[in-house]
Amino acid sequence: MEAQFIYIGLAVVFGVFMAWGIGANDVANAMATSVGSKALTIKQAILVAAVFEFAGAVLAGGAVTSTIRRGIVDSGLMADSPELLIYGMLAALLAAGTWLLIASKKGWPVSTTHSIVGAIVGFAAVGIGMEAVKWGQVGTIAMSWVVSPAVAGFIAFLLFASVQKLVLSHENPLARARRYVPAYMFLAAFTLTLVTILKGLKHVGLDLSTFQSYKLATVIAIGVAAVGAVIIRRIRIGENADEAVREATVERIFGILMVVTACGMAFAHGSNDVANAIGPLAAVISVATTGAVTATASMPAWVLILGGGGIVVGLATFGRHVIATVGEKITHLTPSRGFAAELAAATTIVIASGTGIPISTTHTLVGAVLGVGLARGGIGAIDFRIVGRIVSSWLVTIPAGAILSILFFFLFRAILP
Repeated sequence: MEAQFIYIGLAVVFGVFMAWGIGANDVANAMATSVGSKALTIKQAILVAAVFEFAGAVLAGGAVTSTIRRGIVDSGLMADSPELLIYGMLAALLAAGTWLLIASKKGWPVSTTHSIVGAIVGFAAVGIGMEAVKWGQVGTIAMSWVVSPAVAGFIAFLLFASVQKLVLSHENPLARARRYVPAYMFLAAFTLTLVTILKGLKHVGLDLSTFQSYKLATVIAIGVAAVGAVIIRRIRIGENADEAVREATVERIFGILMVVTACGMAFAHGSNDVANAIGPLAAVISVATTGAVTATASMPAWVLILGGGGIVVGLATFGRHVIATVGEKITHLTPSRGFAAELAAATTIVIASGTGIPISTTHTLVGAVLGVGLARGGIGAIDFRIVGRIVSSWLVTIPAGAILSILFFFLFRAILP
């Protein structure tokens, strides 16, 4: 019984530490476009994250959690020695959290998914055996790390190209914005609401049919677009206003739209990346309480709440470093550009979350920002020195997580009961 409390206590501490690291690094990525484009201040971004990251984690964090917990390691090989899974998951949490602390302090936007998957693969391959790792599943996850930024970049390219063609390139962009921005609001609200209904609300007992879900998402999206249209029409400028004033006014309108996409991005990130902290935590709780490695494990509500809370605190206390890198240094962002990047990234993330495939928010958002940069000015609009540093930090993350995890695994196996 004493050992059980030690295991669960350490898992909670390390899980919160890992969730804090996600907030400091990955949530900073999610909010960086909003802050970098000046659509939200840092305080407003933290408030948005506090509400929507927490809601995404608690309501919609279940599907990806099961993939992280059981999909990477063959738990059957540890049936006779369940304590090995406990040592390994504790080591993975501490290793990933430690690396995120280092990276966040340096302002490196690394992948928390890379961190935890690398850590789990590290302890399993060395501490248990190469056969303990489900390499096919790891390959599927690795493939998603390549596909997700490409998809997000493509969607962002198309979105911003349409914004340029329909609104920004015309002589009277304000009139065009009044006509077309409500349609973008509808698209953003419909996509994000539909995924929230289909995935998130099932966890709180509301299970609608597909037709009902689409109908409700359409109604909500129409409402958002209608309110947006009213607000936009109230924005007035003088007839003799110069081009700079007109452009600034249009960007203000897209700033309104960015609030919608920022909320969606926060929910999408919370639903997907909370698994990186609470997946290993849930595994430890399950083994410690039952004494056996089981194929399934229940997810206590307090674990989801713990993960969501840790993420929000991480952003509030340490997120500014990575926000500066992603939001300001890759390419110059305005609200119209940030909108395209955020909506593209959020769409990619929530689709992946609904299918149970853990992806990297970092890769997705950086891909989307690159897509916007290419759409607005080609290769010359992107600072590839910064992109090179970001990619280098990605390459270091997996081995760093694995090495730290191996060290912690052998330490825990030596000192814990």
